Amino acid sequence: MLNLLLSFVGIFALILIIGRLLHRYFIYIPDRTRVAPKDAGLSGVEEIVFKAADGTKLIAWYLPARGPKPTLLYFTGNSGNVSNRAGKIATIGSDGYGVFMLNYRRYGGSEGRPTEARIAADAVSAYDCLRGLGVAPQDILAYGESLGTAVATRLSLQRQVKALVLEAPFTSCVDVGQLMWSVLPLKLIMVDQYRTLDRIAEVKVPLFIVHGGRDNIIPLDQARRVYHRANEPKSMVVLPQAGHNDLFERGAWEKVHGFLDSLRPVPVMKAGRQVEIAAAANVEDR
Repeated sequence: MLNLLLSFVGIFALILIIGRLLHRYFIYIPDRTRVAPKDAGLSGVEEIVFKAADGTKLIAWYLPARGPKPTLLYFTGNSGNVSNRAGKIATIGSDGYGVFMLNYRRYGGSEGRPTEARIAADAVSAYDCLRGLGVAPQDILAYGESLGTAVATRLSLQRQVKALVLEAPFTSCVDVGQLMWSVLPLKLIMVDQYRTLDRIAEVKVPLFIVHGGRDNIIPLDQARRVYHRANEPKSMVVLPQAGHNDLFERGAWEKVHGFLDSLRPVPVMKAGRQVEIAAAANVEDR
């Protein structure tokens, strides 16, 4: 009996060890190909090469904003690289907004290997690089897509941003993983857990969430849990026909654009003089 018990303990320990060694291969699915913006059909977009805090070379694509429009500091999902989001950059830029989109470590020509701690630190380095390009804090919006929603949320607690936009957010990587591997003790196995639900209540800037009603990778319920945990002002839009990867094709940018417009100061008259206030929505739109 004792030998059987020891065997189970040994097998359990082996699962934990193997899981810890391999779990990042399931989280990060990079395309390491370095692509120039012009080769992706983009004009006016620069490739920015900068160093992370530990000296690792990172690559980002930067489209400057036109006029007074803010810049989206954009963090991507876990697969591909920024060149796969060229269409998004073109769409955002067509409305005058700037974009600074980071290739995570091992993605799109960036060096190093990704981990949650390193990507979180790199997000701060990306922010500081954007500031070095002359973009003021009040003109920077933290924008996250899928995995990047956790990165953007964390950054908004570390640096000053105008607002936080989350496209297809999740509560944690553990919760997403449990949908596929419910029998595994993922809380013990996973080092990189990206626990957005634990951080969102600390966010003090306006929040906007957009999620697909047919998302079969990150359930809508997870986005709603993030939304309900967050502080005001906040708003959420559900696109009923959208899945996980087609939100822009289903009208996500139009909704985000509307939110960004709501952040612009609205002139009103008070006591005989003009003052400015910022509008903000705070309801979930299904």
